[in-house]
Amino acid sequence: MLTPMEKLTPLAPLTAHKETKAQSTPSPEGESVFGAVFRSAIDSVKETDAEYKESQYLLATGQLDNPAATMVAASKSAAAVNLLIQLRNKAQDAYSELTRINL
Repeated sequence: MLTPMEKLTPLAPLTAHKETKAQSTPSPEGESVFGAVFRSAIDSVKETDAEYKESQYLLATGQLDNPAATMVAASKSAAAVNLLIQLRNKAQDAYSELTRINL
């Protein structure tokens, strides 16, 4: 038995999401430089993942004119995740070096 598909509602533009997110998450005043860089990397991962998911949705529904845009979004998302992982690894290495220092 076939079931009829429901009409899809379009996603909100990504730029509107970025503007509301920037207003809703203020950074603390006493935040360190590393904290700011790490927070920026996390935000970048969230943004690129949202772009990739939106691109996948548009491709799946036939609303995307350029299918290569999905692969570009996937590459951006993977690069952002890899950068965040490298930052985390470097922070862990620096912490372990600090704990080995004898005073």
